[in-house]
Amino acid sequence: MLRFASRKPDYLPSHFYNIKPDLPEMPKPPLNPQTKEVLKPEDLEAIFPKGFVQQIVSMEREIPIPGEVLDALSVFRPTPLIYASALRKHLGTPAHIFFKYEGVSPTGSHKTNTALMQAYLAAQEGIHTLSTETGAGQWGSSLAYAGSRFGVKADIYMVRSSFRQKPGRRIMMELFGGTVTESPSDTTESGRKFLAKDADHPGSLGMAIAEAVEIAVKNPAVKYSLGSVLDSVLLHQTIIGLEAKRQMDELGADPDIIIGCVGGGSNFAGISFPFVRQKIRDGKNIRFLAVEPDCCPTLTRGDLRYDYGDSVGYTPLLFMHTLGMDFVPPPIHAGGLRYHGMAPLVSHLVHLGIVEPRALSQEKVFDAAELFLRTEGILPAPESSHAIAAAVEEALLAKKENLEKVILFNLSGHGFLDITAYNGNSGRGKA
Repeated sequence: MLRFASRKPDYLPSHFYNIKPDLPEMPKPPLNPQTKEVLKPEDLEAIFPKGFVQQIVSMEREIPIPGEVLDALSVFRPTPLIYASALRKHLGTPAHIFFKYEGVSPTGSHKTNTALMQAYLAAQEGIHTLSTETGAGQWGSSLAYAGSRFGVKADIYMVRSSFRQKPGRRIMMELFGGTVTESPSDTTESGRKFLAKDADHPGSLGMAIAEAVEIAVKNPAVKYSLGSVLDSVLLHQTIIGLEAKRQMDELGADPDIIIGCVGGGSNFAGISFPFVRQKIRDGKNIRFLAVEPDCCPTLTRGDLRYDYGDSVGYTPLLFMHTLGMDFVPPPIHAGGLRYHGMAPLVSHLVHLGIVEPRALSQEKVFDAAELFLRTEGILPAPESSHAIAAAVEEALLAKKENLEKVILFNLSGHGFLDITAYNGNSGRGKA
C-alpha cells in the first residue's frame, strides 16, 4: 500500500483566502449589541486590534501574510498531507482517505495559524496584553505561544470543565508565559454572576468569552482575541486548505468529500473554504461535511438567527446557527466543540446547501479515535476525532456501494495532552 507524506516549503501560501467575494450571496451582517444597528468597524475597535478588524470587514479575495508571520509559520508549515493506508486497509474500502495533519504545530493544533497572525497584529499596534477564552486549551496554548513569539502576554479564561480535565494544557499555557484563570471566576463581574447562580458550574465557552471580553472592555491597555467564529479567524485558517489543494494536485487526487469537526467553525473552514471556491466557481462536485457532537448540536438542531457570541451580551449579535446564549452543554471531553453558536460563514454555507452538518455521539467518536490510533499511530484530539468518525462512515459507505471515493479530512490537532479523556475508553475501536 502507498503511504504519502507530502511536505514542501513552497506549499506555504503567501496569502490567505477570503471566501466572501466568491459567495453567491452575502450572509446577514453583525449588529451592534447596544443599538441593534449594522455594526461599524469602529464599533469593534473598542475590543479588537484595528488590523484584525480590517480583516474582518475586508472584501479582498487574497490577504497578504506578513513576512514575520510567514517566518513564524514556516517553523511547522507546510503541514503534512498523509494517505491513511493502514486505516483504508483495516476498513477494506475502495475509498482513498487523506488527512491534513495540523498536530505538528508547536502547540499541537491548527489554532496556531490564527494565533500567530493575531499576536503579530497586536504587537504592531503596541498592544501588550490580549485577553481570550479557551475550551479544551488548544486555542489558549496557541495564543500563549504566539504571544511569546511577538512579545504579547496572553490572559486566558479556561472553561472550568476543561481546566480540571486537562491540566497539561494549563501547564503549557503557563510555560509560554500566559496567565490561566478557571472560568467562571471571581475576577470579573460576569464570572461572579454565574458563580452566584451555581458555585459548581462546569462553565462554557460563552461564559469564558464574556469574562475575556469584559477584561478588554474595562481595560484600555487590553484587547480581546478570538480563536474561532469571526470571518478573519476563518480567513487565517485557509492556509490549511490552500496547502492541501496544492498537495492533492501534486498527487493527482481530487477530493470527493471534505470533512472537518465544528465547534466555532475555524478548522472546518480552514480545510474546506479553498475547495468550496471550486464548487461555487467551477461547479466541482464536492461534498462538505461539518461534524459536531450530538450533545451540542448547533448546526443540526440550532436556529439560524441573530444571537450573542457570549453568555452575557457583550459581543456583537451574529447571524448564525445557535442553541441560545444560555445553553450550557454537558462537560464532554471535546471541550473545543462546546459552543452554543457557529461561525456565520459556516452557518451561511449550510443555509445555502453547500455544507452538510452531521452530529455524532461521543461513543462513536471515541471508537473512531482508538481505531485511528491503532491503524495510523496518531492519538487524535477528541475534537478532531469527530472528523475521523465521519470519514470512517463515508469510507464504509463507499465500500458498500463499491465506489472509489477520495476523502479528505482535517486532523486539526493531536490528543497527547488529552490522554486522560481516553482513560476507560480503551478496547473500543472496532469499526
